Amino acid sequence: MAASNSSNTLSSTFYLTGIPGYEEFHHWISIPFCVLYLVGITGNCMILHIVRTDPRLREPMYYFLAMLSLTEMGMSLPTMISLFRVLWSISREIQFSICVVQMFVIHTFSFTESSVLLAMALDRYVTICHPLHYATVLTPKLIAKIGIVALFRSAVLMIPLLARVAFFPFCHSHVLSHSYCLHQDMICLACADIRFNVVYGLVLITLLWGMDSLGILVSYVFILHSVLRIASRQGRLKALNTCASHICAALILYVPMIGLSVVHRFSKHSSPLIHIFMAHIYLLVPPVLNPIIYSVKNKQIYQGILHLISPHKISSTVM
Repeated sequence: MAASNSSNTLSSTFYLTGIPGYEEFHHWISIPFCVLYLVGITGNCMILHIVRTDPRLREPMYYFLAMLSLTEMGMSLPTMISLFRVLWSISREIQFSICVVQMFVIHTFSFTESSVLLAMALDRYVTICHPLHYATVLTPKLIAKIGIVALFRSAVLMIPLLARVAFFPFCHSHVLSHSYCLHQDMICLACADIRFNVVYGLVLITLLWGMDSLGILVSYVFILHSVLRIASRQGRLKALNTCASHICAALILYVPMIGLSVVHRFSKHSSPLIHIFMAHIYLLVPPVLNPIIYSVKNKQIYQGILHLISPHKISSTVM
């Protein structure tokens, strides 16, 4: 009985990993991570505030941009506390139940962000190909439904994966290879048949990321077809420029996402630093870069940020 209780206690605790081989520099390494997290959180919070308070931004494009900011914060915030607990030598331990919740939140918001990017592609398609029907097609009610369905779809499809993980025995190592919990990392430690999780995970990625990215690609085929029919060169460039931010956002999400999946499935014997590097790019780059891209490429967002930073200067300039 005592051995059984000891085993159960052990299996409920896992150990996170910082940067292997650089433990003595963890405090210094935490500085750039802290800066990146602050930039990402601040940028996305500013976008959410601007969209909420500026009456000029009551348009579908900005509602979708607010959804994108929310999903990015939901994907990166759960990792922040556990990362700094490791880098600041507070604790490497994480309870199994907390680990499962963290996995659920990270992967759910990751899939939701992909769906939001598809919705943003639809917004660009309607804007360029059917501008006269823009207000009647993308109504606030439809936008709210899209957001709810995107989140619900991602959450429900994650349940079978994590439900099986909850019953896996972990009888060997309890050391995770990242400073937060990922499904593909957790199942590698299980002493059980993980074929369902591997196959279901691949099917999930193919269906969600694959179908979303295919939908984005098809949308841009129609957009490009409509743009090429515009007579003036200036008109074509203006139409394409409205899509530049969204194209960058899609690449910023999908490239690290695909890279991380490939590394976990086909480069298991490569350096742990590669896995850690890809995992942090996957979670940190989109929340940091997207607010910067949209603030640079979108005039309304840019002006809103300037107004937040120096409202008196903006007011005097307008007067």
